[in-house]
Amino acid sequence: MRTIIIDDEKKGREILQKLISQYCPDLEIVALAADAEEAYRMINQEKPDVIFLDIEMPNEDGFHLLQRFEEIKFQVIFTTAYDNYAVKAIKHHALDYLLKPIDIDELKLAVENLKKALTAKPAPDKYVDFLATKKHDYNGRIALPIKDGIVYLAIPEIIRVESDGSYSTFYATDGKKYMVSKNLGEYEEVLPAKEFFRAHKSHLINMKKVKKYLRTDGNFVEMEDGSVVEISRRKKDEFFQLMETIR
Repeated sequence: MRTIIIDDEKKGREILQKLISQYCPDLEIVALAADAEEAYRMINQEKPDVIFLDIEMPNEDGFHLLQRFEEIKFQVIFTTAYDNYAVKAIKHHALDYLLKPIDIDELKLAVENLKKALTAKPAPDKYVDFLATKKHDYNGRIALPIKDGIVYLAIPEIIRVESDGSYSTFYATDGKKYMVSKNLGEYEEVLPAKEFFRAHKSHLINMKKVKKYLRTDGNFVEMEDGSVVEISRRKKDEFFQLMETIR
């Protein structure tokens, strides 16, 4: 399997190259790349089956590199030293990843998963949805995969997101609503934490769209669209603290 290693750190490239040479005989390393620009050229030139892609790189990160391709005809194994949102998103979308320093057993397992993926389907369509979700980092919008396509919704236009089991409904400032087949927890990770607040297990609200706090039998807020959302009792103090930071 033709393989490209992409990592801005020379030591990182060399270590992974050595591990693959020693423990993964099915992989043939055809190129090493030190940045996204070089990687883009190498991928187009070498047509790899798989790339080992560092997430955090200067100038252009791994996600942005993938967005250059209209079709992703290769498999991706992400490598990262940061166990943060990126890794959570990768896990959710069933993409392979390796945490640095790379463990030999985890590398072997990733390669076994790679073999299965290559025999199961030649085109890894899963990346399209994943990159659509991640794309808002670069243009201030979030991509919502709905039934008949993808809606690109500006983040400031989101009033609230309501959960219904494994589905989430986005309510926008223009009165439209969009249902997507993803759970609320995923969007809690994606949307800016300083602006979006998990008010209740079934609701994520845009703090900038809160119109009024209601002192009734319980804790509720009225949003700009007139909807009323419950604030969980245990979340009340956190709500007021966050509200003080909103400008």
